Amino acid sequence: MQLNYSIFLFFFLSVLETNAQNGYWQQKADYTMDIDFDTEKHQFKGEQEIIYTNNSEDTLRKVFYHLYYNAFQPGSMMDIRSRTIADPDGRVGDRIYHLKEDEIGYHHVNELKQDGTDLTYEVTGTILEVELAKPLLPGKNTKLSMKFDSQVPIQIRRTGRDNKEGISYSMTQWYPKLAEYDKHGWHADPYVGREFHGVWGSFDVTIHLDAEYMIGGTGYLQNAQEIGHGYEDKTKPVKRKKGEKLSWHFKVDKVHDFAWAADPDFTHEIVKAEGIPNLHFIYQRDDKLATNWDSLKNYAVQTFQIMNEKFGKYPYEDYSIIQGGDGGMEYPMATLIMGGGSFRGLVSVTVHESIHSWYQGVLAFNESKYPWMDEGFTTYCQYMIMDVLFNENRLNPHARSYAAYKMLVESDLQEPMTTHGDHYDKNRTYGISTYLKGAIYLHQLSYIIGKKDFAQGMLDLWNKWAFKHPDPTDFKRVMEKRSGLELDWYNEQWIGTTNTIDYAIKSMELTEDSSVITIEKIGLHPMPLDVVVNFEGGERKLFYIPLEIMRGHKPEEEGMPHRVVMDDWPWPYPYYELRVEGKVESVEIDPSLRMADVDRTNNRFPLPSSHKFFGKKNAGSK
Repeated sequence: MQLNYSIFLFFFLSVLETNAQNGYWQQKADYTMDIDFDTEKHQFKGEQEIIYTNNSEDTLRKVFYHLYYNAFQPGSMMDIRSRTIADPDGRVGDRIYHLKEDEIGYHHVNELKQDGTDLTYEVTGTILEVELAKPLLPGKNTKLSMKFDSQVPIQIRRTGRDNKEGISYSMTQWYPKLAEYDKHGWHADPYVGREFHGVWGSFDVTIHLDAEYMIGGTGYLQNAQEIGHGYEDKTKPVKRKKGEKLSWHFKVDKVHDFAWAADPDFTHEIVKAEGIPNLHFIYQRDDKLATNWDSLKNYAVQTFQIMNEKFGKYPYEDYSIIQGGDGGMEYPMATLIMGGGSFRGLVSVTVHESIHSWYQGVLAFNESKYPWMDEGFTTYCQYMIMDVLFNENRLNPHARSYAAYKMLVESDLQEPMTTHGDHYDKNRTYGISTYLKGAIYLHQLSYIIGKKDFAQGMLDLWNKWAFKHPDPTDFKRVMEKRSGLELDWYNEQWIGTTNTIDYAIKSMELTEDSSVITIEKIGLHPMPLDVVVNFEGGERKLFYIPLEIMRGHKPEEEGMPHRVVMDDWPWPYPYYELRVEGKVESVEIDPSLRMADVDRTNNRFPLPSSHKFFGKKNAGSK
C-alpha cells in the first residue's frame, strides 16, 4: 500500500510551521535523482536536483556536500586513520591502501548549477565546498543541479560492491549528499569512518539497473507492477528481455538519507502484522540461511511491537531487513546486515539496527557529534528487548555494559562522551563509550528519576522531538519536565567528564536499638542513593538519600521496599551519616544494580550472625 503523500506532506509542513512559530527551525532538502548504472564497470552516472530551503535566520553564501566514496582511495583520511590508529577496525586495516584503480570509490562532479547559474566549487577529500552564485536568504529556497560520475568501491566498510557474502551492491553513502546546517552551524565533517548526519527532506529516485538485479532499501516503490521481484501482484507476472534494464522508481517524504542494495540472487519476502510496518526480508535464500531467516521474522515483528508500545510508533509503512552489510548499519526505513552467523547473533543485530529507525531514522540524533545518543539509546533498547525475546528476566539486562565500562575505567583509557565520534583516540574507547556507556546513561537515569517517569519521558521525547534532531540538552529538558528534577549535574558529570561513581559503607556504629551507618563518597561523580537495610526479624526498608543539587527526589518505585526519604546530601561532603532505628542485619547500596558504581565490593555490610557484638565495624573503606 502506498503512503498518502498529500496527508504526509501536509503534516510535515504543519510541523515546520509550528516549529518556526516556537523558535525552532531546520533546513529542508528535496532530492530528485536519476541514476544510470553500469554493472560491468561498477560505475554510474547521476543527475541530481535539490530544492534547498533555508529555514534558518542566517543568510547562506556557501553550501557543502559529502562525497563519501572519495574515502575509499589510498591516502584518504580514512585510509591514513586506519593505518595509524593503535587498534584499527579489522574490517578496514590497510585494505584501502591496496585498492587498485578499478576498485576505489569516487565521485566526480561534472556540472553544478544554482538556479541555472554555474557555480564555483572545490573538492577536498570527502567534502565539496560550494560558493553560491546568489546568497540564500532566510525563508527562501534555491535549486541546486548536479551531474556526476561515480565508481562503487570494493566493499570495505558499510558501502560498496562484492562483499564477503557475495552481495553485489550495498549502496549506502553512495551519492553527493548535502551537509546539514543547524543552530550549531555547518556539519561538513570529513568521512573518516564513523557515523553520519543529514538534512530532512524528500527523495524521488530512479535507478536504471540490469533487469536480473533486485533492489531493496529506503522509500516506496512507485512502479511495482512494472518491476516484479516480489513487489508486484503475483497474478500478473512480469516478462523481461535479455539485457534490458529496469527503472526502479522510489519516492519518500520526511527522511534524511536514501540507501539501497542490489543482487541478482536476492529473495524478497514480506511479513505483515497488525500495528507495525510491512517488514521486507531481502536476502540470498539458501539451505544455510533459510532456517535462521525464517525464524528471524517473528523476532523482528515482536521488536517493532515492543518499540511501538514503549518508545513511540514507527511512522513509515515499510521497513526492509537486507543482507548486504559488514556487520550491521542503519538507514531510514532499512538496515543492511550480515546474513550468516549464529541465530542469536542474527536476531541481535536485527533488533539493534531496527531500533535505530527510532533514534537514527526519526529522532535523528547527530551520530557524528553525539554518537553516544544514537548508539547508546539503541543499545539500551536492544538489551531490554533481547531480554524479553529470549525470556531471560535478568535483574539487570545491561550487566555486560556495566562490566565493559568498568574495564574501560580500569584501563585508564576513558575519554569524555562529548568527544566527536571520529576523534576518539582508540576504537575500543569509542565502542564502549558510545554503545555501552551511552546505554548505561539511560539505565542509570531510570535510577535517578524513577522507572515510571523515565518510561513516560522516553515517550515524551518521541512525541516532542520526532523529525527534529534533538541534542543532549533537548533530551535533558524532556526528562527534567517529566520528573520535576534538575539534571544538569548528571549530564555534566556522566557525559562531560570521566569522573567515576564509587560509594562505600565505611563503618557502622551500633547500639542495642539503633545504628549509625557512615557512607563515604570516594568517586568524584555524585549520585542519589538507594540504601536498603535489612533488620533483625525480617523487616526491610529503603533509605533514600537525594542529592541536594537535584532539587527534589524521585517517586517511590514499585517493587522496592518501603521507603524513607532522608535529608539531601550536598555533593562536596565526603561522608553521610545514616541513622536508623532497630537492629541491623545487613546494608546494601543500590540493590537494583542500576548505579554504575565502579567498586561494588564496598557497597554491602553484612554483620556477624551472632548479633551480640556491637561497636565500630569497617566495611570496605579505601
